[in-house]
Amino acid sequence: MVPTPQKPSHSIITLTVNGEHHSFILGEGPHEVSPSQTLAQTLRERLGLTGTKISCDHGACGSCTVLMDGKAVLSCMLLTVECEGKEITTIEGLGDPATGTIDPLQQSFIDHTAFQCGFCTPGIIMSAKALLTETPSPTRNEVQEALAGNFCRCNSHYHVLDAVMAAVKRGGNQ
Repeated sequence: MVPTPQKPSHSIITLTVNGEHHSFILGEGPHEVSPSQTLAQTLRERLGLTGTKISCDHGACGSCTVLMDGKAVLSCMLLTVECEGKEITTIEGLGDPATGTIDPLQQSFIDHTAFQCGFCTPGIIMSAKALLTETPSPTRNEVQEALAGNFCRCNSHYHVLDAVMAAVKRGGNQ
């Protein structure tokens, strides 16, 4: 009698975050990722990437926005298991790690005082980055539309719009 092959007791999920490959064992153990864990939780708790914020935890505020395969997504609304094989970019993944320079869009936010407490800023920047990747020269109205899902309680969105438009003029998606 030929033995029946055993299924592995744990599934493994792999994804690339900020250019680095990561594998996670799915399970409920202390060093495993629960199948019910969101991408936001995995980024923050397993990878220590705390730039991705969890605010409303219901997909309403945009603070958890990251890029998945270049598109803006709400990481609190995605299970980590749904991200198998995907390329994830967080706010920590912008800029040039070799030179230590920040992304031109981040610099534009600094130059235009387009942040206050900084809680919502990473999500806003990631939404703007996705827009600039898809549409390198958006109109102000297109920027407003792309950022419509990002909410900030302590800043004027005019500063944010000015920062994004200034980055557009300088070729801010390089």
